[in-house]
Amino acid sequence: MLSTTNPLARLARATLVTAAVCLSLNSAAQDELASQVASTRKAVDEYRSQHEAEILTDFADLLAIPNVAVDLANMEVNADHIIGLLESRGFSSRKLHAGGAPYIYAELNAPGATETVLIYAHFDGQPVQEENWAYPAFSPTLLDGPLPDGKPVDIDKVTGPFGPEWRLYARSAGDDKMPVIALVHTLDALAAAGIDRSVNIKLLLDGEEEMGSPTVREIIDKHGKLLQADVLLFCDGPMHQSRRTQIVFGVRGSTTVDLTTYGATRPLHSGHYGNWSPNPIMEMAYLLTSMRDESGRILVKDYYSNVTPLSELEQEAIAGMPDVTETLKDELSVHTPEGDGARLEELIALPALNVRGFVAGGVGNKGRNVLLSTATASIDLRLVPDQTPESTRKLLEDHMAAQGYHVVSEDPTPEILRAHPRVVKMDWKDSGYPALRTKLDNPMALRLTGLMRAISPDLIVTPTMGGSLPLHEFGTRLSAPIIILPLANHDNNQHAENENIRLQNLWDAMAVYGAVLAHFGDQDHR
Repeated sequence: MLSTTNPLARLARATLVTAAVCLSLNSAAQDELASQVASTRKAVDEYRSQHEAEILTDFADLLAIPNVAVDLANMEVNADHIIGLLESRGFSSRKLHAGGAPYIYAELNAPGATETVLIYAHFDGQPVQEENWAYPAFSPTLLDGPLPDGKPVDIDKVTGPFGPEWRLYARSAGDDKMPVIALVHTLDALAAAGIDRSVNIKLLLDGEEEMGSPTVREIIDKHGKLLQADVLLFCDGPMHQSRRTQIVFGVRGSTTVDLTTYGATRPLHSGHYGNWSPNPIMEMAYLLTSMRDESGRILVKDYYSNVTPLSELEQEAIAGMPDVTETLKDELSVHTPEGDGARLEELIALPALNVRGFVAGGVGNKGRNVLLSTATASIDLRLVPDQTPESTRKLLEDHMAAQGYHVVSEDPTPEILRAHPRVVKMDWKDSGYPALRTKLDNPMALRLTGLMRAISPDLIVTPTMGGSLPLHEFGTRLSAPIIILPLANHDNNQHAENENIRLQNLWDAMAVYGAVLAHFGDQDHR
């Protein structure tokens, strides 16, 4: 694991990442690019400052449309609404279907441009439990600060500038409708300022990402020619906890499994049968602790044997990132993180096994003196290169067998339960997908990193983020290198109640899009 105990060593290693970027641009070209980017940002910021209410109203209108992927009727409404926003800016667009929620493909060419940027985002969101929200999830609400202290603000009654720390609360405000709004209004800003776009734009907007993009491979296989580009930008995920601009080159893969352990075939009184009848809750507890220790290290035999270690350049990038350990401990009220003292950035480059849910019995007023027949835990597995869902599945099944369990994939019959001392059902909930990491010294990666440094000199270069995206499906089917541009605030409550976007993150996203669209394809800066 990367050592980060020596500040001078960290600085020396981090400078190598910067040096690799600088090889792609000489000093004069970098200075010129920085000047041009600053001019573009000024133009975008000036336009935005005059149209903030309009931008937020457009955003609120989009957020008001329910967008759970299984709600196909509303997903079509979302797609039609987004297509209207795009076509009014000159895009040609179409909906793509492969059996689930719609995807949107759109393109907008620029006169004289020889390169194409493909931008991915998604417009579906996680299911909502309205009772947990401070304000209705599909009635977007602007507050003058984050909850619990922020107070509602009427967008139409704001006469001065909107506060950069104000928050817009709604499902998908941070994950992931914001890129759509930021992009279309950036195009308005560039047009108003007479700034030419340097690249052709293609968009692929996913309507089922939050359910694992189950048909994305069919979409890509069927429409691969449409999606050809020079670089693919994934605009999803939160920015760094320090609020510094971040560029990310990979994600972990993902797969999930539900485990069920078994006791007697009917519930039993715990006084009459305790100490005799197997207790499936305790069986599950023993099983879970056999798979993972207190530090988070996975104890399954050979689990790390196929893990590709971080390259020297990736280790150097991590060494150059700000250490947010103490900040996060304070913000999240955590005394001792897992990981035996390793940094968060190191730990998310490793595989993870987390229990995401447990169903068995009850507590408090719902507690009963009974031995149940089953207990079920849901396991979230995060994968890193070169792990695959298939190899991981076999390792876990072998581990169950080594613990004395007979493994089944369907509910066991009484005969099976009588024939085996321990039985576990493994219900693999999805096929999952592997991790993907683009090399930091890929030529397109170096160009984009140089451009992003012109926007933000204190740019954070991140080898991999902890979450998962279906990058593997793109990486195995398209030739374009894949780079992630996270734009949302890190505390956006994505997937949970009170999801939100910090307004400054929306404004900064417009500045990033402005720089990429206006300057990434400039011939003078290659």
